[in-house]
Amino acid sequence: MNILYVFAHQEAKSFNSTLKEAAITSLEKNGHDVRLSDLYSMQFKPVLDRDDFTQPKRDDIFNPFLEQMNASKNASFSRDILDEMEKVKWADFLIFQFPIYFTNMPAIMKGWIDRVFAPGFAFNPATQSAYDTGLLKGKKAMVVTSTGAEESWYSEGGPHGDIRELLRYLTHCTLEFTGLEVFPSHIIFGAGNMSQERVDGEIQRYMEKLDSVAPKES
Repeated sequence: MNILYVFAHQEAKSFNSTLKEAAITSLEKNGHDVRLSDLYSMQFKPVLDRDDFTQPKRDDIFNPFLEQMNASKNASFSRDILDEMEKVKWADFLIFQFPIYFTNMPAIMKGWIDRVFAPGFAFNPATQSAYDTGLLKGKKAMVVTSTGAEESWYSEGGPHGDIRELLRYLTHCTLEFTGLEVFPSHIIFGAGNMSQERVDGEIQRYMEKLDSVAPKES
């Protein structure tokens, strides 16, 4: 299986980076081909702007939706976007890993989605190509995330509410919107203060999750 691993964390020595490296090693050991988009290391531009388009449709006013639709028709996105789109086309399974910032994904991950999952490429309102008919239909996806706060803060009745409901803007309104089949999110709570024993346990738990969603190639 072809797997695109989209990763957002600044620190190479962080728990998230350790988890990502373990995941890629395990996936490759199981016979999968993995491509990594390490957004901070790539210095990926998170801002959707005029520079994203090499053949703009209009010069007098900037309409992101119209420019993305136009660029999807004639492949006139900037090189960095085209490169990421090629990875998405190649992939059977997309994994998005990031820490939670203010109950949300980091801006650089949101920017990747804004710029890469463009109308005309990932969905198309003009042809009602969304959800069951989204343009990424046939591919799978999963969100892997960590929180600084303990699970009680992100549970039903807790201060923030159920994290799975908070993530629906991403899992349902974004990923499923584009036609992706989305596996349940893998969540690590209280990641900012873990013992080595717990770190090892969380890595093992994630490896078991990966074995279930991306079984060993026969």
